[in-house]
Amino acid sequence: MTAPDEKLSYEQARAELASVVERLEAGGSSLEESLALWERGERLADICQRWLDGARERLDAVRQSRETAS
Repeated sequence: MTAPDEKLSYEQARAELASVVERLEAGGSSLEESLALWERGERLADICQRWLDGARERLDAVRQSRETAS
């Protein structure tokens, strides 16, 4: 992943991913462009998944701390 990608918020990555999917579904792109879009979509999906995994970890940590406190 490139440095600018690391700075994308979940919302930014999700919005760009939706745009990539729309472009792929619309068709009309060359094979090379379609492959580049697909690769970009994969990177964006990974970014979104990392954000979601991090959110899950934070929620689990809060739940765990509440359970041990009671």
